[in-house]
Amino acid sequence: MLILYARAAQRLGFRLVLLEEWASEANWSAELRQADLESATQSDRLAEAIVESVLSGEFPPGLRLDEGMLADRYGVSRTPVREALRQLASTGLIELKPRRGATVATATSAQLEALFGAMAEIEATCARLAAMSMTPIERRRLQHMQDAMASIALRDDRDAYAVANVGFHTQIYLGAHNEILSDFAAALRRRLAPFRRAQFRTEGRTSRSNAEHAAVVKAILACDPSAAHAAMIHHMSLVEDSFGQLGAASVATA
Repeated sequence: MLILYARAAQRLGFRLVLLEEWASEANWSAELRQADLESATQSDRLAEAIVESVLSGEFPPGLRLDEGMLADRYGVSRTPVREALRQLASTGLIELKPRRGATVATATSAQLEALFGAMAEIEATCARLAAMSMTPIERRRLQHMQDAMASIALRDDRDAYAVANVGFHTQIYLGAHNEILSDFAAALRRRLAPFRRAQFRTEGRTSRSNAEHAAVVKAILACDPSAAHAAMIHHMSLVEDSFGQLGAASVATA
């Protein structure tokens, strides 16, 4: 069951910043730092801590998560506790029920695989459309983002990379020039965000992710829809695999 939650590990709400605010290439680094600060809210950090406790087995499936207990444990008020639990409830990791409060959910592998399968297809479709529809300015912006993320990956700054990763994928959603599809992709990503973020705790994942991104960017810049679709499907399959590795490590150290 821990592997299922590990595969589930990246939704946490980490305040997804839509990339209209990152439109200026010259301001990318400054805006990336600002996004990192905005993402690090108290409830976000608390939600990540709860996920880690689930992954380690400290919070097993079915455990009731009392707000007072969590507030005392993490030294915060009940307000960020409630917000963190709401974030996690939207992922399916936590169940919120009237008069019963929050409990650690008993997820099934089929449910999680279905979510990741849907995300992979949506992301790949966005990449295919972006290869056909992105403007020259948008393509340059995507390349600039990928270059910036390469520098982050070299120093293995996992938190900064996780924030930049949201921006990179969001730029591809927007580059598809299909508002309905991009909105759906963003909503599904928010649902899986805590699970996707956790992948970067796997050793070497930032550099591998950046290499996978490079293949996606190469295809989009070449205006090759089929290659862009295939590269994104491959990338998303490895994202899911990273959760399995993380879960195996959690079981081994529990």
